[in-house]
Amino acid sequence: MNRKTREEPHPILASVLEYMYIIIGAAIIAVGFNVFLLPNEVASGGVSGISTILKGLFDWNPGFVQYAFNIPLFIAGVIFLGKQFGARSLVGTLTLPMFVLLTADWEPATLNPLLGALFGGISVGVGLGIVFRGRASTGGTDLAAQIIAKYTGLTLGTSVMLIDGLIVLSAALVFDIEKGLYALIGLFVTTKTIDIIQLGFSQSKMVYIITNKQEEIRDAIYTEVNRGVTKLPAVGGYTEQERPILLVVVYQTEFTKLKQVVKTVDPSAFVIVSDAYEVLGEGFKRP
Repeated sequence: MNRKTREEPHPILASVLEYMYIIIGAAIIAVGFNVFLLPNEVASGGVSGISTILKGLFDWNPGFVQYAFNIPLFIAGVIFLGKQFGARSLVGTLTLPMFVLLTADWEPATLNPLLGALFGGISVGVGLGIVFRGRASTGGTDLAAQIIAKYTGLTLGTSVMLIDGLIVLSAALVFDIEKGLYALIGLFVTTKTIDIIQLGFSQSKMVYIITNKQEEIRDAIYTEVNRGVTKLPAVGGYTEQERPILLVVVYQTEFTKLKQVVKTVDPSAFVIVSDAYEVLGEGFKRP
């Protein structure tokens, strides 16, 4: 059956959209920083966390501090890691401090540190997720972490945790332990929010079915759930007998029906369910 394929956006339009993602994302990060994190002295990692600490110690302007860190780190990234960052990451590196300066006079949305950490973390996570969708970064300590990972053998995740951990620890020493704990909350919320922006909320389920009634379950899924089934070759670890696994992907709204079908045909079937954050292809989103 012939299907009409989705046309790819024009390269110039795609590039413009990527730069818009970067600018919009940087603006969201800056607003979250100035109305939630900075007023509550929540230094939840990154160069923004460093600028919060230096604001508390020396009353230095956070926007200029971020420029002072971001530009040398970007140059170091190009020198030690290559030119793969390109113009998009340079735009992110320069626009974020600019928006921090432009929104510096905005009134705090809350002076409750817990609310500041939660909503500041969400704002920064949303902004970073949008910037990442533009295939860029805002520079900062992410570049430092990549350099450390390349030359020390540490994983990138460990390097990021090391740097952010030192920043949070510094916040606890400069301000107090409570502020350090709020910073940890903000850092955690940011990480989880980035995942949601990048992956989205799971709307589909991936289901593996191990059963002795493969044909009956397959036919029932075809007719009653209207979904395709894939057979995956497998061998029982105890019996050493071949027993293919049925793989089915369904929307969450179809999952209850699928469970009923499997239970009706084979109540003893072994079923494994996991979230599928993005499904491309026939019956789902077009690739």
